Amino acid sequence: QKTHLKSICLQYQLYLLLNSHFFCLLKNEMGLIIFFLCAYVPKTAAGHCKWAEVLKDLEQIKTSKDIDVSLYTANTDEGVKCQEPVIRCFFLETEVILQECLIKNCSKTQDVWNIWKNGNASLENNKMNSKTSAKCKECEEYEEKNFTEFIQSFVKVIQKECK
Repeated sequence: QKTHLKSICLQYQLYLLLNSHFFCLLKNEMGLIIFFLCAYVPKTAAGHCKWAEVLKDLEQIKTSKDIDVSLYTANTDEGVKCQEPVIRCFFLETEVILQECLIKNCSKTQDVWNIWKNGNASLENNKMNSKTSAKCKECEEYEEKNFTEFIQSFVKVIQKECK
């Protein structure tokens, strides 16, 4: 969410610059170079890991004492072909945590909501790999683990995705 706002601010500043000087810029070669660089900048500004906000929120909830659930926990060493289903599994289980937090009114409900919202938005907006192998496990096929182990595995998977 924060990265998106920075990108919008940068795009707006570029819009103002181009709006006031657009025709002057396009009259010479240097103006064209600046124009193309400006068109490229928003992409590079948002080029860092799309899961950065999710990682921050995972750090916030990992020490929570009022979340006590068993969750299907995907293996962190699944192959590259199964990476997308593994990440989807973690976000599906995050919805279970969110429901638990809403019932118990836990202190980390907002952080859990942010993880679920940002993760699902990233998965939908940036289709990772639409072709998933038939050999990939379904979420329910993984072992159930406690909340702490689940979060540790989740962090590892997201960190691997950010490299």
